[in-house]
Amino acid sequence: MSDPTAPLLILIGAGTGLVGALLGIGGGVFLVPLLTLAMGVPIRTAIAASLIAVIATASASATVNINRGLVNLRLGLTLEVATSIGGLAGGVAASLLTQRQLFVVFAATLAAMGLVMAVRAGRRNVIRDPDADPGMLGGRLQEGGLVYVYRVRRLGLGLVASLAAGAISGLLGLGGGIVKVPVLNAFCGIPFRVAAGTSTFVIGVTAAASAFVYYGRGDIVFPLTAAIAVGALPASLLGAHLSDRVRARSLKLMMSGVLIVVGALMALEGS
Repeated sequence: MSDPTAPLLILIGAGTGLVGALLGIGGGVFLVPLLTLAMGVPIRTAIAASLIAVIATASASATVNINRGLVNLRLGLTLEVATSIGGLAGGVAASLLTQRQLFVVFAATLAAMGLVMAVRAGRRNVIRDPDADPGMLGGRLQEGGLVYVYRVRRLGLGLVASLAAGAISGLLGLGGGIVKVPVLNAFCGIPFRVAAGTSTFVIGVTAAASAFVYYGRGDIVFPLTAAIAVGALPASLLGAHLSDRVRARSLKLMMSGVLIVVGALMALEGS
């Protein structure tokens, strides 16, 4: 592995933490490719560093999102049971796959979620009547002085997606938001900002469950991981604040484009 300087790693952590908090996906989708493709870091070491960065990002931005009403705690905790189980399974499965197979799984996941976001970018998952019943797991969202109601649909699909999100998190160091946010927004009736805020809140738990597996295998390189976390922590706070100033459709299209491009790069690396 190359010997990158601490300032560069801090800068990388800041950039990935900023965008990760902005989109609710934790930053691992950018961090793993940067470390592996640009800096020559072994993919399992990069995944372990990404999981720690995801924990830092989730911890920093959770308070901001809760105060703005963008975290649905009931829904998040319901889905987190499935996500944590998947996270442990993914962490164990990562030791059974070759580096090439990890690249291919990473690329396929990103490309699929990017296409889902692109197709459903124009859809609004809100009810304009503020007195409507949100149901047991639904909620209310305030935007531009107006209050909207949203209801959870296809909860079973959300649970299956959360199980897959946890497995992807443990396998690839993505925190699970890369699967959970697109599925919750596109198929389960959750507005994008709420899906991203709720995902950011719970992905720290998912990442922690998987990080213990990587720690036990000795995949965590502490100087590299610490430098990245130092950059990710404050930048994720900034990303959480900025997300309220960007249109939801713009966030969806940004997320879609990034996922497809990064997925293509990882596919080339694994071919």
